[in-house]
Amino acid sequence: MSTYTKPLPRLDDANAPFWEAAKAHELKLQKCEDCGTLRFPATRYCANCGSTESGWAAVSGRGTVSSWCRFHQVYFEGFGNDVPYTVIMVELEEGPRLFSNLVDGPSDDIENGLPVEVFFDDVTPEVTLVKFKPAS
Repeated sequence: MSTYTKPLPRLDDANAPFWEAAKAHELKLQKCEDCGTLRFPATRYCANCGSTESGWAAVSGRGTVSSWCRFHQVYFEGFGNDVPYTVIMVELEEGPRLFSNLVDGPSDDIENGLPVEVFFDDVTPEVTLVKFKPAS
């Protein structure tokens, strides 16, 4: 197994449930226990009602590309062989938006509204990244 050279997420108490779910190939987001609002990234307070009561809920993993950006410069050495690469913003069916990468997709002709579904990339024994692929 080769060494993974790209930056990895910083795991902490606030985001641990998200990354534990990803490792189990599930997509879970923080959910306000008082008003039901889903949020990402995890925060202490609900932006909708101000509650500090929250849990974690499984979501569909389906959404659409709402924006994207193509990187042509190497900002992190680990991406050197990937340039140019595309970062997408996915709006999940449930509402929250996540930034990620598109795998197995048309990197040259991405457009707003492209339907996507979650893909789990086991990059190290400890970390599974949440990525997206065109919906089947």
